[in-house]
Order: sequence, then structure tokens, then C-alpha cells
Amino acid sequence: MTRVLLASIHDVSPLFESEIDALIETLSAHVGDRMAMLVVPNHWGNAPIVAGSPFAAKLRRWSEGGVEIFLHGYYHRDDASHAGASRLRATWMTAGEGEFLGLAKAEAVNRIERGRALIEDVTGRRITGFVAPAWLYGEEARQALVKCSIPIAESHWRVWAPTTGAELARGPVITWASRTRLRLASSLAAARALRGSRTQVLRIGLHPPDCHHPAIMRSIEAALRHSVARRAVARYADLTLA
Repeated sequence: MTRVLLASIHDVSPLFESEIDALIETLSAHVGDRMAMLVVPNHWGNAPIVAGSPFAAKLRRWSEGGVEIFLHGYYHRDDASHAGASRLRATWMTAGEGEFLGLAKAEAVNRIERGRALIEDVTGRRITGFVAPAWLYGEEARQALVKCSIPIAESHWRVWAPTTGAELARGPVITWASRTRLRLASSLAAARALRGSRTQVLRIGLHPPDCHHPAIMRSIEAALRHSVARRAVARYADLTLA
């Protein structure tokens, strides 16, 4: 079976409009329109996507051009209190952005439905799926995905269909981190190692802060060049057809 590459841009929001434009330029040179955008309806409660706004018009053009649109939380901010293993995940894996890690099912359903309604109104198309901020899901958030009939979901380690439970892909995402020098160095090393992975599906996820680090952008370009030379570029929806 042909090995494939899936590419995505996270945290798509008016807050990061210039960075998103730069990442699109970088990605499109390698994958064309075969990319996914993970859209945050109101990033940290300070950057709402407003129907009829210039950013909403951009989002619609991207969708009409073939880009897959995922709902990526609602606020992207984690306001829940955590204990035990969840507390470790919330503090180590993200800087207060694991929005769906501690949500109760009813609130998770509410945010998914509100976010989906907004994005589908703006784009005129159904969302491709849902990805939790920081790829962190609590058990009740997973139940909410089923309740909301989300067709495709993604964690750091896999892609699956919540409505059927089918696993669509397995393996880590190549992504970059720049909060500390240690995280930056380790993510650059991981990207070099993972781009040679023999996994059936390789995923590369870009974030707005990547644009501000030349070393990360060079690593992104290297990972993309290496991957597209060895893999077919695909869309997430293609996984459901296999």
C-alpha cells in the first residue's frame, strides 16, 4: 500500500492571520491545496471569527479551494482543574491550552456544536472533523465526539473515526515546540528522526509560532522535501476510503 503524507496548520484564527498566511505559502509549495486547517472559533476568548469579516471570507476561500477544515476546540484555553495523570498532561504537554482535557461531556458537546455551526456557516461546507487543542482529550470529550457524530478525530498518536471506533492511522505527528531551548532542540531532533519513519501515514503539523524561528522553518522545509519525495500527499478524508 502507498505510504502517504498528511499536512496541517493548527490554531487557524484571526489572531495569527499573518503567520497562517506564511505557513500556507510554505506548505502549498510542497502539497498544493492538500492540507488541513485546524480552526479555533474564538482563540482564548479574544479573537472571534465573525461571519462576514475579511478573515471569514479567507476561510471560505481556503475551503472552496480544497483545504480540509477541522474544528480545533472552541477557545483553545484550558480553564479546568486537573489532578493526577491529567494534571501532568495539562502542565507538561501544553501551556494551559488543553481545552478538552477536563471538560464535562455536556460542555464538550456544546462547544463542538457551537464551533461546528459557526465554521460551517462561514465556509458553506461540513467540517472534516475535530482535533482537540494540544491533542488532549478527556474521557467525556471522547464521548462528546461520538454524541456529535464527528467523522474524523486526531490525537498526537493516532487518527480515528469516533462514530465507528475504527483506527484510521497510527504514529506520532511531526511537530515543533519553541517554549524553551530544550523543547526547541528536542523537537528539531525528533523531526529529523521521524521524517524517515516507515509508518503508513506520516503527519506533519505546523503552528503559528513556528514562523518566528528560522531553525524551525528550515526543519519544516527539510521534513516536507524529504516526505513528498517518498510519499503520496493525501487528505484526511482519504483515510476513510481505504
